[in-house]
Amino acid sequence: MKNKLIATATATGILFMIFGFSWKNPENPEPTLKQVLLDQLKSTHNQAEWFVPVNVAIQGLTAEQAMWQDKPGVHSIGQLTHHIIFWNERQLAMFKGDKQSDYNGKNEETFTSLDKNQWADAVKKMDRVLSDWESAITAADEAKLKSWYVTISRISTHNAYHTGQIIYIRKLQGSWDDKNGVK
Repeated sequence: MKNKLIATATATGILFMIFGFSWKNPENPEPTLKQVLLDQLKSTHNQAEWFVPVNVAIQGLTAEQAMWQDKPGVHSIGQLTHHIIFWNERQLAMFKGDKQSDYNGKNEETFTSLDKNQWADAVKKMDRVLSDWESAITAADEAKLKSWYVTISRISTHNAYHTGQIIYIRKLQGSWDDKNGVK
């Protein structure tokens, strides 16, 4: 009897492998490429999940805190914010087929300093460009997403990397509140 059960289970397993049958949960269908890319972008923009998104990382900062540098040559939060905005806007323009901002190939120059009067606008601009990315992904067809998925995925990784730097700087300056996510 035991051998018959093992043989039946083995045969069933082989049939599933041969014919490509799989157990699918109808309540939880497999995500689409669009859903995965949107999830990545939103988790680095404004949906706190495994890590702190950039909108939480920069919220509540004064212009002085955003311009603060631990030592000369180390990027400020304002510079990191400008850098993130620059690359997101540039890649979004490429994605949409729009004219890109000028770029001379020197990445260090994308870490532009902000003055006190520009900080509030930079925070709004960050939210806007990331929201624009989400809208563009939502509107894109599958073919476009298939040709761009690597770049979009790397944009999310890039945003998460610099968001981590922003949080670290806030911890150094004593302006980070642990209740926002990272202790």
